[in-house]
Amino acid sequence: MNGLLVLHGGTVRTGTGEDTTALAVRDGRVVALGAGAEALRPGADESVDLGGGFLMPAFGDGHAHPLFGGLEHFGPRIKGCASVGETVAEVGRWAAAHPDEEWVVGASYEPELAPGGEFDARWLDAVVPDRPVVLRASDYHTVWCNTEALRRAGITADTPDPRLGWIVCRPDGTPLGTLREWHACDLVLDRVPARPLGELVDALRVAGDAYARAGVTWVQDAWVEPHMVDAYLEAARRGALSFRANLALRADPDHWQEQRAAFAAVRRRVEAEDGSGLLEARTVKFFADGVIEGGTAAMLEPYHDAPHSCGMAVWEPARLTEAVRAFDADGFQVHIHAIGDAGVRAALDAVESARRANGTRDRRPVIAHVQVVDPADLPRFAALGVIANFEPLWAQYDGTQTELTVPRVGERRAALQYPMGELARGGARLSFGSDWPVSSHLPLEGIQVAVTRRTFDGDPETGWTPHQRLTVDQALDACTAGVAHQAFADGRGTLAAGAPADLVWLSEDPRGVDPMKLRHVRVRGTWLAGRPTHRADD
Repeated sequence: MNGLLVLHGGTVRTGTGEDTTALAVRDGRVVALGAGAEALRPGADESVDLGGGFLMPAFGDGHAHPLFGGLEHFGPRIKGCASVGETVAEVGRWAAAHPDEEWVVGASYEPELAPGGEFDARWLDAVVPDRPVVLRASDYHTVWCNTEALRRAGITADTPDPRLGWIVCRPDGTPLGTLREWHACDLVLDRVPARPLGELVDALRVAGDAYARAGVTWVQDAWVEPHMVDAYLEAARRGALSFRANLALRADPDHWQEQRAAFAAVRRRVEAEDGSGLLEARTVKFFADGVIEGGTAAMLEPYHDAPHSCGMAVWEPARLTEAVRAFDADGFQVHIHAIGDAGVRAALDAVESARRANGTRDRRPVIAHVQVVDPADLPRFAALGVIANFEPLWAQYDGTQTELTVPRVGERRAALQYPMGELARGGARLSFGSDWPVSSHLPLEGIQVAVTRRTFDGDPETGWTPHQRLTVDQALDACTAGVAHQAFADGRGTLAAGAPADLVWLSEDPRGVDPMKLRHVRVRGTWLAGRPTHRADD
């Protein structure tokens, strides 16, 4: 919409510490607020009565995988299945309904449904014995497959564990059907036929619809392979992309030197070919380690349930430092997945080295997830200008914690998880993400957990590690101004004259809602550069 739009009759949170009552938009940008916006109403092309609701800068998602999230729509709907039996039944149902599909591919099963997160190929064989089945766990670091998939991948009792990955075996040495981390998972995933471009575009359309309904207009795609860039550009050309996206190209520890020139070429290509103004490719993604649930997050001390193991560093720390320094020198923002305290320390060390080697510039490095941090490393986030990107929905004492995380790391380290409050008090910049489809893409669900540190059932009543709670305003800022800062687009995090009109209209002011009901606040409208991408029917 290029005409004049005036939104009025509610509370407008500008993000600057002051609220107002109305906002006017023209040509995709805010042109007036408060009384100035009200004065423009008689000449407006469209006037929206907020009905006492709440208008604010649109949410951003500082770490997600929208293409993967959209693709889940096309496979078995196993996300949310409450048992192994329910998951297997859904795989069987989908396979029967799609007899011509050579492979049955799906995600995201919950790893806590089986003891130790170890799933047996024979459970899937019972419903699909003659075609390969490959399912990603909800953490996307683990794969569960059937016997036919193992056969096609050539995985037998004689197959050694690859350098980055584990093949879980039965007591007799035969492969169980569970594969952990990159190289092990890729033994099967590399056999799966490539998705056609049109299906990838459709997946981005599905993802965009989901984000619009959630009030999200900018996403950091935190895992992009070369063929995925084609999908984004084609979606933008077809008008199928309804959110802004920065594409983080994944650095491979075995090939990163050759990737430097290729990534720079992708950055130039996106700049040249994207006519929508929605796409950038300014970031390089590193996986410092794996996940605690699989025993692959890199820890400073051995796992409580595996005293022989400190996890699995995807990059040796010195190698990570070398690569981060190189891509930083190439002008890329670095975005580092770090779950364990050793992974977080290696990421901070790498950023510190890049600052020393490459000098002062506006680099805005990101460490994502920040699950367990040694207390000695907390002050380094603010000192190094590192953005701590949290997935706040994870900061609850749920089944994943009780069944997998706490038994693996023990109570002492479990109490160090997701130190949002301490980092905020120490002056670090926070941004929020979802890691969708690993977990829900709905920002208000994550905000509720960040504010309460309780499950949706209300446990524990006093909050889990309550000193790490945020205020509602702090959580809203992490989803808006914090993510905009991460995106090098600070203007999108506040509402002022000249700012891009990326807006979300909520049914009520979250600051006045019972914290345990924040997730029930409804998204009534979303605008991307002044253009509506979602309007609720009510």
